Amino acid sequence: MRGTLTGPAAGYVHYGATSQDILDTAGALISTRACSLIDGHLVETLRALARMAADHLDTLTAGRTLMRQAAPTTFGLKAAGWISALVEAGFNLRSAVAALSASLGGAVGTLAAAGESGPELQERFADKLGLAAPALSWHTNRVRVATLGSALAILAGAAGKVAGDIILLSQDELGEVAEGAPGGSSAMPHKRNAAGAVRVVASARQCAGLASVLTNAMVQENERAAGGWQAEWQPLSDLLALTGGAVHALGEVIAGLRVDTARMAANLELSRGALMAERLSHVLGAVMGRDAAQAAISQAAAHPGGFAAGLRVQAEVVKALGEDTLAELLVPSGYLGASQVYTRRAITMARIYEKER
Repeated sequence: MRGTLTGPAAGYVHYGATSQDILDTAGALISTRACSLIDGHLVETLRALARMAADHLDTLTAGRTLMRQAAPTTFGLKAAGWISALVEAGFNLRSAVAALSASLGGAVGTLAAAGESGPELQERFADKLGLAAPALSWHTNRVRVATLGSALAILAGAAGKVAGDIILLSQDELGEVAEGAPGGSSAMPHKRNAAGAVRVVASARQCAGLASVLTNAMVQENERAAGGWQAEWQPLSDLLALTGGAVHALGEVIAGLRVDTARMAANLELSRGALMAERLSHVLGAVMGRDAAQAAISQAAAHPGGFAAGLRVQAEVVKALGEDTLAELLVPSGYLGASQVYTRRAITMARIYEKER
């Protein structure tokens, strides 16, 4: 670098700084710029999800717990849950990026070459680069780096959760969503694989391990580390690439996602009324007592004709509720709680996230 300059300026290249100052500052600059790109991809993804949530505010679908149908919900609320996690992870990453700073501490963090003017020089150096100035040298204080790595892994994980749900919902047995540009199979021409979502999950699964390397590397010796700092370079670079790729790929998947509302409605009937067991247990409990209600619910669930039929053959249940009320309680659209409220909240969260960028 000195060889490219002439005159007195050449003597001040790298003056008083250590190589770690230069590389840490470069890392902060690269990470800031990369995370700005990631944030832009996230904003686009959230826009698409917010539209999806609004379009399916009242679209009934089965809520699933432990991989089985549990109670009715809406596809809008499912998308709202995805929005909420991504927004939280996005703000977390923004906070981690804001904590990044320039590094100019010299050999052991005293910046002795600048004398008492060290702090002023440090601030001017950081200002020229558009970075924050640290209160003091952070050569072996790697909280910034570990926090950034964790934030990247968390965002990748949030994206992976969305993609994982899409993979599950696109199975032939469910068929509730499908990627607009699915991947094919060389051996099985009939297959339409959720290739985009698979890429997201594959990226996300690598990020947690990479972030743990950065956390492990925090144990550094004295004023300059032998191996700990150097161990950060590759995993941080990979985290930026993988998280950015995951968020970008997820945005493409969401933008082209096909939602099959008819299939969702058909899948609601698979349990033959058992999807409404929670609602019936509450109502029956208030009329018959909790123990009697639970026994009636369990008996209905085991009926060969299905849950609804199992309730209707129990005289005490019909007597307690009446035929009309029983029929009404078995309608999924009547048991959605505050789903609309929560969905609208998530849509607002997405808008706020974009506005505060």
